[in-house]
Amino acid sequence: MHKYYFVDVGIRNALISNLNPLNVRDDVGRLWENFMILERIKKNSYARTPVNYYFWRTYDQKEIDLIEESGGTLRGWEFKWAKDSIKTPRDWLKAYPNSTFEVITPHTGLDFVRADTE
Repeated sequence: MHKYYFVDVGIRNALISNLNPLNVRDDVGRLWENFMILERIKKNSYARTPVNYYFWRTYDQKEIDLIEESGGTLRGWEFKWAKDSIKTPRDWLKAYPNSTFEVITPHTGLDFVRADTE
């Protein structure tokens, strides 16, 4: 399956007729994921970092929101608005033992998209 992200989430919100404030929405996590992925793409573009982007999902629906491949290295991120306890999917570690995995929350999001981070 493909995942699609909006450059302007206002258009997305208008299409689904949901212009409510964040505190009454049921899709804050999806908005957070969309925002963080696009900001990461911009960060890498501005830094002229060549990166391939992927989404990873198993047949039994375990997933990782964003995979970056650069220089033969795979890095995976899951985006969570709420503080959920997320462990690295075992299937991911088994298939890609030299990869990394991290959960990005509002507390760690700035570091994820800062221009001076790698």
